[in-house]
Amino acid sequence: MISISVTALVFGVVFLAELPDKTALAGLVLGTRYRASYVFAGVAAAFLLHVVLAVAAGSVLTLLPQQIVHAVTGVLFLGGAAMLLWHKDEHEEEIKKPADQSFWKVAGAGFTLILVAEFGDLTQIMTANLAARYDDPLSVGLGAVLGLWAVAGLGIVGGKALMKRVPLRLITRIAALLMLALGVWSLYEAVAG
Repeated sequence: MISISVTALVFGVVFLAELPDKTALAGLVLGTRYRASYVFAGVAAAFLLHVVLAVAAGSVLTLLPQQIVHAVTGVLFLGGAAMLLWHKDEHEEEIKKPADQSFWKVAGAGFTLILVAEFGDLTQIMTANLAARYDDPLSVGLGAVLGLWAVAGLGIVGGKALMKRVPLRLITRIAALLMLALGVWSLYEAVAG
């Protein structure tokens, strides 16, 4: 059965962590050049694949003793918070334009870009941590994929307007604070037993 509270928590954490990510900006660029629905189809498929892999990895961690899982996820959450707080902007990568605007070319470009750019990314690691922490792969997977799809949709359709209204630095700080809180809580649970 799906836990609404776990799904909502995962959605919020993943959504906030993905907003300042380079792939949200890449989705925005692809969305300005190509048909939005084609771009979203490719991007959504890649994110779904990443979430399935992350939840599977996190589910394997649940086989370990709970104190070890809490300690490992706490340290990883703290590392993720540090990455968000001290991340320096990278140069925007060149996005190659497909020769035509067909569904398969555009969706394929979006899928390939996200598949490569997101492998081992912070949100994928966070999703694995959350799957291990809550031992509820369906709820975690659903929250993560919906969070990633929401960011992709915003980036593709309305990213420019969002970035004009909400400073990227504020979004990054909120995501980092949430991860910091989850890290401290996980470490507390590891010590308290």
